[in-house]
Order: sequence, then structure tokens, then C-alpha cells
Amino acid sequence: MTLIGHLLTQANACTAAEIEQALTLQKDYGGRIGSILLNTGAITETQLIEALAQQLSIGKFSDYKSSENIKPSEIGISLVFLTENKIFPFSEESSTLSVAIADPLKVEELAFLERQIGKKVLPYIATSEEIRTLQSQYEETIYTDTAFDIAGEDEVDKLKELASEAPVIKLVNHLFSKAVSMRASDIHFEAFKTSMSVRFRIDGMLRVIENIPQPFKLPVVARLKLLSKMDIAENRLPQDGRISIKTGGQEIDIRASSVPTGFGESFVLRLLGKQNVSYSLEYLEFYPDHLKTLRDIISKPNGIFLTTGPTGSGKTTTLYALLNELNEERTKIITVEDPVEYELSGISQIQVKSEIDFTFANALRSILRQDPDIIMIGEIRDAETAQIAIQSSLTGHMVLSTLHTNSALGSITRLLDMGMEFFLLKSSIIGLMAQRLVRRLCPHCKESYTLSPEYYAAWDLHSLLAKYPDINLNPCRNVGCKECNFTGFTGRIPIAEIAPFTLEIQQAFEKESNLDSLSRFGYRTLLEDGLLKALEGHTTI
Repeated sequence: MTLIGHLLTQANACTAAEIEQALTLQKDYGGRIGSILLNTGAITETQLIEALAQQLSIGKFSDYKSSENIKPSEIGISLVFLTENKIFPFSEESSTLSVAIADPLKVEELAFLERQIGKKVLPYIATSEEIRTLQSQYEETIYTDTAFDIAGEDEVDKLKELASEAPVIKLVNHLFSKAVSMRASDIHFEAFKTSMSVRFRIDGMLRVIENIPQPFKLPVVARLKLLSKMDIAENRLPQDGRISIKTGGQEIDIRASSVPTGFGESFVLRLLGKQNVSYSLEYLEFYPDHLKTLRDIISKPNGIFLTTGPTGSGKTTTLYALLNELNEERTKIITVEDPVEYELSGISQIQVKSEIDFTFANALRSILRQDPDIIMIGEIRDAETAQIAIQSSLTGHMVLSTLHTNSALGSITRLLDMGMEFFLLKSSIIGLMAQRLVRRLCPHCKESYTLSPEYYAAWDLHSLLAKYPDINLNPCRNVGCKECNFTGFTGRIPIAEIAPFTLEIQQAFEKESNLDSLSRFGYRTLLEDGLLKALEGHTTI
């Protein structure tokens, strides 16, 4: 195969000096020579395509004057896969499928496409603009089956009628099914001037999945409102609702939230599995020293254990794992949650309902008369709930709860800000924890590499390794394959900082009320825990 640099200089697209400069950059930072030359402005995209077509002996999409507008559904391949990999079919015959592709060196993706459709795939290299045009044509074909027109006096009835049209039902059901299959935790329907964007949050990251054209915006919103039992006529105020669906043999409970925006209503759907969960602490993949600390804390007969972090950091899952650890025949466990996210076998779970003034505080007053041994409070949101939690722990109950703070020690500061007396916190709190979720490297495609000295210096890794010499040093980078949808990541793992509320920490708070780092007390911080998991090849720095 002729080197790309030779072909480019032969065509007078760039000079030998520019090739040398690109080779130097490649040695330092990696990447392909053609891409480096393109990014440094040495060559144009058209010149690169000409050279690649010659080098790889493949055709150019620009040589074809028209395409057949083949629908993704017709060839049985996901539009998401095509969009993410910039591969779009434009001509089909009995045994072959011709595709326009931005990067003809995506051999694994092309092979995957061949396996999916059972035909030979013929790649033709295309410019970014040509790929964008094909993508727009593909998206338009999805929605051309039906046109919607909303006018006249019976607008609400018309919306209900349109929301029950087959194309709208099919589209919404398709998005629900795809969200479950792609392990999405949230679906975002975001209204813009000329379209509605649909994004999935997968492993904590948002990804665009669909762009719904303007005529479909109102019918889709109406469909979502009908399913979640919202007022279909109200479009000026935020609304909340719930949807229950069954897809792929799995029951899913969905929390729906709508807010009015400048170009229509935006929806966010949180997907929650209805199945029973029986997470063990080992399942959560904490390090052994953290598991021991957690078990030591919850083995105490009474007190408050607090886990902190932002929304979606896995706090509730950790508490469920602790409850499963504590769940015995001789123990009465009651939870107060908003909402009840998963069903726990053998545990009484209570859903708060703020609309009828059944709040965390009111629920807690009631359940104390139910003779519980262990109480889990979904979240301490106000001083009244905090006060009842403290009183419960002081009267012999084990209390597990969450707070929204950035660090484990920040939970003490937050409770002090709520007006709690420090002597009560000393008497009641037995353990503190903060956690986050980081994306886990795909086990099928991650590759090992050697960290540079600059990395060691920037993150002070030598000091960290001196403190934890027994870790399995194997840093890895994300690559991407069909198993992880070519992201390099699949699923998430927690990083955490955990500590008992020791006398040393209590005395430090009495002298200084704004402590934020556990490292001064000999406990591993969130950052250190994350770096260790990166050094072991579970995630990336």
C-alpha cells in the first residue's frame, strides 16, 4: 500500500516539510498523518479524500450523482449506529450495499454492518458535508409517513387524536425500547425552534439519538402527557407524572417531568426498573478496606450513617446494598423515599406524597410508631427531617440517609447550617461517606499503556502508589468496539471516601467548622480512590 504522505506530495497537495512536521506530531501525540495534515491546514478535505481513495483503491461518493434514500429500517440497522460512525447506505442490490463513509479505515464497524445485514458492504469515501446531507435525508424519511395539522376550536381533542396516531405511538414506543436496550437512565425531549432533540443519558453522558421535525413536536408531547396522566391542555406550567411500560420482558417505571420553554415544552423521563434488587456490597465494587469500614459502621446498634453526593451519584443504590446486608428475619426495616426507586424484598417501603402533605418529616413521625429497628430516609432536605433523624438514632434506631453535599465532611457542615447542634451530631452520627460514579472501561476493547512521567508528576502518583503498594498497576485507555457501541465504556463503578465519625474528626470540627478533606485523618479521598481505579485499569484518569 502506498504511503498517504507520498501520494499527497505526489499530487502537490503538501510539501515534504509539512509531512515531516506531521510525522513529528504523530510521534508525540498519535493519530493519522492525513488527519494531522488536515487539522493543521496543510491540505483540504477534498485532497485527503482523493489520496485515501487512491491509497485504499475505493470509490468516492462524489462520483455518484444521486442516492436512493434507503431508510435505516429497510436495511435493519440502527440509525444511531449509522450516525455515530458516519456510515450511510445509498445504493442496494441483491448481494451488496454501497455506503458513504467518512472514515474508510473503520474496518470493524464495516464488518459489523456486513454481519447485521448479511450482504457485502462496499465503502465509498465521502466529505463531512456529504455525510451531513445524507444524515438529514435519512432523518426526514423517518417522519414523512404522516403530516400533522393542528387548528380550530377543538385543539385539545385534536391533540389527543394525534397522540393516538400510529406513527406517533410507534415513534415514542421505539424510543422507550431503544432507551432500555441502550441502558439509558434518562430520556431528554428538548424543544427547539425547528425541531425536537431526543437525547439519552447513558453511563452519565448525554448522547443525541433522534431529531424530531417540527410537525411532530406537539403530537409527541401530547403522547407523553397522555401516558404520564398530565393535563394535556396545560402548557404554561411545569408538570410531573409517571408512566409504567413493559419492554423486552422488563417492567419499567418512568418519572416524567415537563417544563415550558421558549419553543415548546421539554420533557425529561427518568427510567427506573420495577424488579426486585438484591445488590450485595461486593457487587458495588468498593475496595476491601472500604467494605470493612462500611460493615464496621452498620454493625453498630444505633446511629446515623450519611452518604452524600450529587443527583445520580449512586447514593440510593449504596443504601439499598447496606439494607440488604442488614435485612434479617429479626430486624424490622422501613424506608421513606421519594420516589421508591426499586423494590426491596422483606422491607416496608413508603412513598412520600408532598401534594397531600405526606412529607419526609410527617412520614417519619408515623413510622416511629411502627416499631422499626432500621430506618432509611431517602434524603434529609430540611431541618425538621434532620431533627427527627437525630432523635430516632438517639432512641435506639439505626438511620441511613443521604444529603446533597460535595464531600463526606461537607455533610456535617450542611447539618450545622440547618441549625443542628454539634453536640447532637457527635452523639448520633456514626459514619460519613461521599461517592461519585465513573464510567467503566469496556472489558472487550480496553488496551493497556504506560503512563508518561508527566502524568505521574501532575497527579502525584508516586506518593499515592507508596501509600497503596499492593494495587495491580495496569492503566488502560478506551478504544471502542461494537460491544460498547464504540464509546470505549460500558456501565459505571463508584469511587468513594468513607470514614467513621471518630473522636479525632469531631475534635477537629470543634476547632474548625469548615473541614473538607479526609486525607488529614488518614482516610482515602474521592480523588485518590478514583486514581487507584484508573491505575488498575477500571476507568481512565
